[in-house]
Amino acid sequence: QVQLVESGGGLVQAGGSLRLSCAASGLTFNLYAMDWFRQAPGKEREFVAGINWSGGTTYADSVKGRFTISRDNAKSTVYLQMNSLKSEDAAVYYCAAGRFPIIRRREENYDYWGRGAQVAVSS
Repeated sequence: QVQLVESGGGLVQAGGSLRLSCAASGLTFNLYAMDWFRQAPGKEREFVAGINWSGGTTYADSVKGRFTISRDNAKSTVYLQMNSLKSEDAAVYYCAAGRFPIIRRREENYDYWGRGAQVAVSS
């Protein structure tokens, strides 16, 4: 049974930092692209960042230069370091796994999803 479990969410002041983690189990981790999405209240879920097994990364324009995605294949874990957080970053953040090759950013292309981690940003 495949599980993706996010952790590290919480409340942070604007300008602060948080690091999210997503621990995967039940899958061959290095065969999957590991990506982060987020969904704010009243909005559609949107792509945030993605990373290939080899470490190649891609980011949404809204987070470039502030967020960093990384993965530890030995631990089957993907991370999202979020710096300089803004109020508009507040959302539920979801980890997603998609088998290579994958067309990113389209939710239907991902095989597995976590339950999400809440990130709140106070101004």
